Amino acid sequence: MHKEPLALLPEILLLFGAVVTLLAGSFLPRRRQWAARTGAAAALAASLIAAVVLAPGDDRTVYAGTYALDGATDAVRVIVPAAALTVLALASGRVRGDRRETEFCVLVLLGSLGAVLLAGASDLLLLAVAYLLASIPLYALAGWGRDARGAEAALKLYLLGVLLGITMLLGTAVLYGLGGATDYAALADGLPGAPRAALAVGTVALLAGPLFKAGAVPAHFWVPDAASGATVPAAAFLTTIPKIGALVALYRVLTVLPEQDLRWRVLLAVVAVATMTLGNLAAFAQRDPLRLLGYSTISQAGYLLMAVAVAGRAEALRSLLLYLAAYAVTNLGAFAVTAALPDSRTLEAYRGLGRRRPLLAAALTVCLLGLVGTPPTAVFMGKLTVFSATWDGGMAWLAAVAAVNTVASLFYYLRWIAPALSIRGPGPSPRDAGPSGGDGERQEGVAATAEPERWAAGTAVAAASATLVLGAGAGWVLGVLSDTLVR
Repeated sequence: MHKEPLALLPEILLLFGAVVTLLAGSFLPRRRQWAARTGAAAALAASLIAAVVLAPGDDRTVYAGTYALDGATDAVRVIVPAAALTVLALASGRVRGDRRETEFCVLVLLGSLGAVLLAGASDLLLLAVAYLLASIPLYALAGWGRDARGAEAALKLYLLGVLLGITMLLGTAVLYGLGGATDYAALADGLPGAPRAALAVGTVALLAGPLFKAGAVPAHFWVPDAASGATVPAAAFLTTIPKIGALVALYRVLTVLPEQDLRWRVLLAVVAVATMTLGNLAAFAQRDPLRLLGYSTISQAGYLLMAVAVAGRAEALRSLLLYLAAYAVTNLGAFAVTAALPDSRTLEAYRGLGRRRPLLAAALTVCLLGLVGTPPTAVFMGKLTVFSATWDGGMAWLAAVAAVNTVASLFYYLRWIAPALSIRGPGPSPRDAGPSGGDGERQEGVAATAEPERWAAGTAVAAASATLVLGAGAGWVLGVLSDTLVR
């Protein structure tokens, strides 16, 4: 049965950390909940170290072919814990002393475990279980703040997640009926020659779940509401870590489908175009930084889907993994800036930030220009490799559309950068500002003069530095990443 418990040590450490953190937090007094948060960070660090140590091992499947240990899983095992540690760091000021501090840490650990299992699943049944594990903690995270906006975000996320989860299970049942098995190796042999109509229905239904986790069209409606309604640390997690596991899961599933019977590459290319275009267009009118970042993550999902559309072609997997790592650190850096200035509720509220908080303004500028894909940031290298793989994969038109969208996205990022780097003072105070209006707008306030939250500010500066370092070392990272998938 190929049972190798130690081969799953990174995943076991995440699960063990969640259980220990939950038990510890249940008995610790409120003023000492920080100990549970420290334990959660230790579990993430231990999982990260174990993943690095185990990465040079042989590529194989374990537990009767249901879980793949290959280059994709190795990369996600590293990226996810590192991103989750960043979330805990930027959340320190917000969750410290809260009576639900332990709950937040446990949910982060379980959500991270779900994302890793999504990426490594090599069986449709395990994929469904991983989807649930990657989804249920997110519903609680969205409403963790227990306010009206968080409750609305959690409800929307829950309803859409349940609907698309059931749809994914329907697709699993259809593909099982067509292929006679649920493990990917047997499906690759059993699906060719299946009735095209049934194969198309099963595939579209199955892809609904991972597309929801990735925040892609047409399952994107929850993203801006979760980004602006949840607490900032929860929003940072929701828009970053599930996307990592979901996109690798999509890539892995699509390599199993018979391309000659189903033109899934065209389907994914159309979804990618719709996702990046809608995300960019919707972001143009946003004045709330969190909603802007929400729509930005939708557009980023579109660029990432380009690599999925050419799955199996040369360099496609390595470019996807590099882009995911770059996106994670850059997106979390942008969210860390908003966590450092919780009273900054509009773009105008950031006016004068560069004069008063130059390091924070520099971190914001690097992260936002990084999300555009400006050299020498990590996302630039991620986009460059994804565009190159897409072009070489025979979809030059998709790369051209993505390039136009990239140029267009510069507009709304500059709408945030410009006031932050302005030499003028900040905008009016909340009591002097008029009532807010429009989609997701809030009252403008004096944010540039507010004292930033230290942990979040430090995380923002560290993330901005990391995106520059990762961009400079992208060639080395690409050399380390593996392009192999096993099933």
